[in-house]
Amino acid sequence: MTKAQSTGLLAIKILLTVAFVAAGIAKLAGVSMMVQTFDAVGVGQWFRYVTGAIEVGGAALLWVPRRTVYGAGLLLCTMIGAVLAHLVLIGPSAVPAAVLGLLAGIVAYAHRDQLSFLESGTQNDSE
Repeated sequence: MTKAQSTGLLAIKILLTVAFVAAGIAKLAGVSMMVQTFDAVGVGQWFRYVTGAIEVGGAALLWVPRRTVYGAGLLLCTMIGAVLAHLVLIGPSAVPAAVLGLLAGIVAYAHRDQLSFLESGTQNDSE
């Protein structure tokens, strides 16, 4: 990986961390917009807490060596769900969730060597 690629990946991880920690804390704190959004989804407020915990936990995992791919994967899956919820239930725009999902996918792809089932007997300490 070139220095420019490493710098770009670091910038993406910082952006994802800021976005998901802020959104996760808002969900966990019960900000009224988040409560209303999850009311519209119709699953219940327990799902808001689970989603907030996944977002904060996933953002934290982005910075744990050899676990970055798992954090990015959690965030990617969460954003796939968010895009579907916006398209089917909530509206009006799924673009922010899609962009965050794409960025999480870039991080996951960059760290795909951390997946244990892909290892070929060697361990890579990439962050």
